[in-house]
Amino acid sequence: MGSADSRQTDLRDAIQAALQRGDRNSALTLLAQAEAAAPGDKALKMQRAMAHRAAGNLIAALAALDDALNLDPYDFVALLSKAALTERLSGEREAAALYRNALIVAPPEEEMPAQLRAPTERARQVVAQTREALETHLLAQTATADQALSGEARRRFAESVGIFSGRLKAHVHEPLLLHYPRLPAIPFYDRSHFPWLPELEAASDMIVEELQGALATAKGDFAPYIAYPKGTPVNQWGELNHSSRWSSFFLWKDGARQDGACKLCPKTAALLERLPLATTPGYAPTAMFSALDARTHIPPHTGSTNVRLLCHLPLILPGPARFRVGNETREWKMGEAWVFDDTIEHEAWNDADELRVILILDIWNPLLEPAERALVSALLTARKGFYEVGG
Repeated sequence: MGSADSRQTDLRDAIQAALQRGDRNSALTLLAQAEAAAPGDKALKMQRAMAHRAAGNLIAALAALDDALNLDPYDFVALLSKAALTERLSGEREAAALYRNALIVAPPEEEMPAQLRAPTERARQVVAQTREALETHLLAQTATADQALSGEARRRFAESVGIFSGRLKAHVHEPLLLHYPRLPAIPFYDRSHFPWLPELEAASDMIVEELQGALATAKGDFAPYIAYPKGTPVNQWGELNHSSRWSSFFLWKDGARQDGACKLCPKTAALLERLPLATTPGYAPTAMFSALDARTHIPPHTGSTNVRLLCHLPLILPGPARFRVGNETREWKMGEAWVFDDTIEHEAWNDADELRVILILDIWNPLLEPAERALVSALLTARKGFYEVGG
């Protein structure tokens, strides 16, 4: 046993020496002997691929890499090397899928070996270029039919092409609490569902006036929106946890009217009471002023349930401020509200140099029947009661 191991060690040393001096024929002869004794040794197959590639025999090098991948289909170096050889033999489009598979298992950037950084960057470049070329081709080939679509249908189709090409992610509901089936994953809902929006928008100046009063007299009541207890995993919220950079002033919170806040903003509270707020004791509605400091980013996240939607009304916009839901990014504009599904991944940026404040409120998803709303409310109340009683 010892002599066999010693023989393999000697062969490996001889193979490495032959490769270093460029004697590829000797290296391949020695590799054949070593692989006969150790057919399951992936490193030997990688060396065979290297020898064939150095000799210009790319087909044989691909075969050796396939042998290595047969032993370990997730070997990053083998996948990356196979994609690079395929690019040389058949072009970028053939190689793109292989590069994409390699990137899936690539090590984190900080752990990437120096010699693999350039080929990895090439992989990213080929994947991006191929996706862009495919998307451009698909849109050009369907341009004539596209003319018959409405604006909304055209946007929907264009997003589908982006997803089809691989450039965009297919965003779906990702609720933290309740997923209600058979409701469409619509990032921003059409205004026609909400005939009360003009009334809310027309009240912007009045709401801003009361907000300014709250900022002047109760600034200390604007509490950090993210406030995880000590010892809780904070994930993407580390930078904003217990931070005043994103703070909130609640008029309603988890279904409970905040009387002190509503007393400071009586006209705003009266307006909200006329709107179709989602109502479930212990859960909803929530209505609040959401304040985001200058140059602050709210990272991607999702909300609790798709039975309700969120409405945003901008109140203080000192400069550019963006909001993304799924694949659609919009800029807030004074006097313009929107309604979105927060169980779809979303994030926000205040790109201005001063504080940005919006009004956020819960409303029922308009696709639920009135009786469904009552039933869902009973369902959530029952869940809350189950955990409060214990078992």
